[in-house]
Amino acid sequence: MTDLKTEIKSNTIIVGYLNTPLTLMDRAPKQKIDNETSDLKNTVDQMYLTDLHRTFHSTVPEYSFFTSAHGIFSRIDHILGHKISLNKFNKVKIIPRIFSNHNGMKLEITARKL
Repeated sequence: MTDLKTEIKSNTIIVGYLNTPLTLMDRAPKQKIDNETSDLKNTVDQMYLTDLHRTFHSTVPEYSFFTSAHGIFSRIDHILGHKISLNKFNKVKIIPRIFSNHNGMKLEITARKL
């Protein structure tokens, strides 16, 4: 088994449904911070990654997921990027859903000139 930390380079972007909000702003007031959330945040920090959406939108609560059964909004879908590469990321945007209870996310990256 490969150590995930050895796979992370400065050009790494991790995108996915991580099933946990990373900040208080990304969770409903009813949701608690559990050990899994703390472990995920510690792992992200140790790999020198950052939540790109929260980096670009530090004060705006936006959500990528809604569960009608519990009436809870949260942001549990994330785009994580290496902190060294922050200058390569231009914009992060949550795209409204059509057929899912998860919104999409869009990341614009600076293209290198050849």
